[in-house]
Amino acid sequence: MFKEKVTKLLQEVLEEESSLFLISKEIQAGNKIVIVIDGDNGVTLNDCMKVSRHIEHNLDREEEDFSLEVLSSGISEGITHIRQYKKNVGRKLEIIMADNQKVTGTLVEADDEKVKLQWKAREPKPIGKGKITVQKEQEIPYKDIVKAKVMVTFN
Repeated sequence: MFKEKVTKLLQEVLEEESSLFLISKEIQAGNKIVIVIDGDNGVTLNDCMKVSRHIEHNLDREEEDFSLEVLSSGISEGITHIRQYKKNVGRKLEIIMADNQKVTGTLVEADDEKVKLQWKAREPKPIGKGKITVQKEQEIPYKDIVKAKVMVTFN
């Protein structure tokens, strides 16, 4: 009953704040609620407070004791949701695929089925000695992605 109520309240607030979306929801022993959210335009402290208040103000501590944590998805967690890929177009990603192949490049496209990465590589010239820089591109279906993370670069 408690879990269903928390889920319903979470759905209400995420419908109201349509740019936010759920990454994970966990209700641990002792009714410790841990919610991780992300947003199409990032997540502010205000967004976390809105979600927290909506849930907290609609649960009765007399009925059920609980603790509540609402967190924004961080870079360290990696990308798990299609909306996260879409909001990171233009950023550098590292993707590990089901066959253990690792691809690192700029995310240039993300739709509902796949992502497209681009990167530059040095390859031997087709004729003669030496190497040339070529533009590479690869489309990767979400079903083939085991792990993906944004690569933080400092310029």
